[in-house]
Amino acid sequence: MAKMKTISVEAKLDEKFKIEVKAGEHLMVVDQPKAGGGTDAGATPLEYLFAALAGCIGTVARIVAMQKRIPLKGMDMKVEGAFDLETLLGKSKENRAGFAGIKVMLHVDADMSKQEKEDFIREVESRCPVSDNIANITPVVIEVV
Repeated sequence: MAKMKTISVEAKLDEKFKIEVKAGEHLMVVDQPKAGGGTDAGATPLEYLFAALAGCIGTVARIVAMQKRIPLKGMDMKVEGAFDLETLLGKSKENRAGFAGIKVMLHVDADMSKQEKEDFIREVESRCPVSDNIANITPVVIEVV
């Protein structure tokens, strides 16, 4: 039987594009660059998505390494992707609003062969909830209360 854990965040849109997000005891600020009409007080939602993906991969990598007693010294990660700005701005409906693809580049600092690192990362990816939510359709319900 699955052991489910529910998490939540609360967010408030203030001036312009600035959104304050409370996640547990942590406060994050989401914003847009000044050139986009924001105050540049925080990362954009898309940057936070990539940060969440990198953070989840890193966290799960540490969990897997501890469980398998792999001496993981560290990991450098870069996440990138391109999206259609015209769709975001409502100027086109030709493409979807989301990323056309997301690429994660990893440098695993561990005394392992390339094949061992690839096997390790495959397991990490299969256990990463953020990667799973990005790669697979997850129902999103948005309701006005």
